[in-house]
Amino acid sequence: MLSTVGLALLLPATAVLAAPMPTPPGIPSAAAARTALAGLTVSTNPDDGGYQRDLFPTWITITGACDTREYVLKRDGVSVQTDSGCYPTRGTWNSPYDGGSWTAASDVDIDHMVPLKNAWISGANKWTTAKRQDFANDVTRPQLWAVTDNVNQSKGDQSPDTWKPPLASFYCTYARSWIQVKSYWALSITSAEKSALTSMLNTC
Repeated sequence: MLSTVGLALLLPATAVLAAPMPTPPGIPSAAAARTALAGLTVSTNPDDGGYQRDLFPTWITITGACDTREYVLKRDGVSVQTDSGCYPTRGTWNSPYDGGSWTAASDVDIDHMVPLKNAWISGANKWTTAKRQDFANDVTRPQLWAVTDNVNQSKGDQSPDTWKPPLASFYCTYARSWIQVKSYWALSITSAEKSALTSMLNTC
């Protein structure tokens, strides 16, 4: 049997041994998520071509010197230390999407569970900029996740019918979180999106 040290030597230099995954607030039970999913409006959600990232202002100050990204890095990291400006100087971040663990904040992106463009085409195009800012910096619901940077980049603005996290064991949590965000913010879903979410909830 490999020792902890021996196993660590087999891991990439940028990774560390797995630890408990972060759990942002507001994730509903599977039963509550199914009820919420049934209540979401199903629409075709066509792309109107009007989306621009700066229509969703990020990052804003959340508390003290910490902006949204720094707040989530502190919330979701392990043994995080910061400088006077709240920038993380030490810590470990465990990405629930793929199981990766990182010791440099630069390897971690803050993912919007429901991507900003997806929100735009599913109802946020009718919001004020102030409301879109609230959505983009929502730390009260399971909208913001600290994840491996290239996994976040591979997701882009895709919904669950075209992209799912690499870890199938995370499908249940991912679907519950996606549904909670869409439900709270009264955003619509497509029929393909609903089908994918239903399948993911079936793994719970």
